[in-house]
Amino acid sequence: MTIKQLSENLGYKGNNLYNKLNRDNMNEKELRAIADALNCDYDGIFTMRDTGKQI
Repeated sequence: MTIKQLSENLGYKGNNLYNKLNRDNMNEKELRAIADALNCDYDGIFTMRDTGKQI
């Protein structure tokens, strides 16, 4: 799927999605919507820097 197709599928106008992706400016709700559109799961994970443990 192209960014343009994804953008249209999610209802974004113009280059809004492309710009958000380039700026790495996405919130969790948007990431979950993208995952759903791509038939994927979204897993937000925190990893401890000192131990590498994921929480």
